[in-house]
Amino acid sequence: MTPAMIFNIHLGLGYVPWLLCFAAYIWPRLRSMEPIEAQRAIATLHSFRFFGLVFLVPGVTGPDLPGGFTGFAAYGDFATGLLAMLALFAVARPAIFWPLVVAYNVVGVVDLVGDYYHGVMLDLPGHAGQLGATYAIPILYVPLLMITHVAAFYLLARSRRHQRAPA
Repeated sequence: MTPAMIFNIHLGLGYVPWLLCFAAYIWPRLRSMEPIEAQRAIATLHSFRFFGLVFLVPGVTGPDLPGGFTGFAAYGDFATGLLAMLALFAVARPAIFWPLVVAYNVVGVVDLVGDYYHGVMLDLPGHAGQLGATYAIPILYVPLLMITHVAAFYLLARSRRHQRAPA
């Protein structure tokens, strides 16, 4: 198998254990929580996305990793992480918290979809060895982030429906 094939297999299979774990343990808990607490839990996970700046640290990735991928991935993660942190700081002020929840989720999904797009356009699988120490990010971390973004949007929509439902 080529390194590109292994990377693509890793990308696809990275979702499987997280979906199984999420369905069995995380999703039932999130659904049973108050909306603000569920979003707070998800925001806590995403607040660690400042770590994406590691793509810009010389020596952590190989010199041949396309810059069009690293810059977008690093700054998209950084922005998402900062917005998630701001949401956590604002949890006591719902009028600020909820727009920040929407903002970090929108920015986060745009970042991840953009990373996949850039990865395809720049042949990231062909450069997988250049990911170096960051190899685990798209394989292990990104699937959980994408799954929790979907869950956050679902929970946002569900809480909106419950707010509008007649008593």
